[in-house]
Amino acid sequence: MDWYNQALFGFYPYVALSVLVIGSVLRFDREQYTWRTGSSQLLRRRQLIWGSVLFHVGVLAIFAGHFIGLLTPIWVWDALGVSHSAKQMLAIVAGGAAGALALVGGLLLAHRRLFDPRIRATSSFGDTAILILLLAQLCLGLATIPVSLEHRDGTQMVKFMNWAQAIFTFRAGAAEYVADAAWVFKTHLTLGLTILLVFPFTRLVHMLSAPVWYLNRRGWQIVRSKKLAAGGAR
Repeated sequence: MDWYNQALFGFYPYVALSVLVIGSVLRFDREQYTWRTGSSQLLRRRQLIWGSVLFHVGVLAIFAGHFIGLLTPIWVWDALGVSHSAKQMLAIVAGGAAGALALVGGLLLAHRRLFDPRIRATSSFGDTAILILLLAQLCLGLATIPVSLEHRDGTQMVKFMNWAQAIFTFRAGAAEYVADAAWVFKTHLTLGLTILLVFPFTRLVHMLSAPVWYLNRRGWQIVRSKKLAAGGAR
């Protein structure tokens, strides 16, 4: 199974990341009018708000945790005096809480999209498919917690840290770090890479359009009341 492990965790990450970057750039350059979320906020607004807030808060916390936890060099944690076991428990508790929030929010959004005929009629296959993929990924992430609790010394986490850092620094032998990992971890990694692969072709691209420039916006915004606008029109 060495070739299988190498294909999934040695080559596939670069395929997924290449498609993510190149596909996103091409879509933004050629199809800017499709660079949107396709909002349906006028329908079942309350359920949308609760689901969206819980889902986004949970997913952003998970993303930040994975980014910091996997890509921060091990020597940095050692210099800070954070042991592998402490980091493992932090990941279990914080990741579990964020995953639960995201899962509840995602289920609310999925129920709204799948069981409201009006919303279902305006939803594309991609909208529904990516939501189901994200829910499956959240379930897999939560399913790794019992396995992680069996390895509270943090040795399993160190494997994934070494793997991720080897991938991003183009070091050979990255796949070897996760060769003996539990199947649930491998499935979680594979589905995560697949989500990155399809990212440019879904509504997820809106994540790259956070209007941070708005915080530094200069100038005044002119707001006219309805009465003033009507008077001016007459």
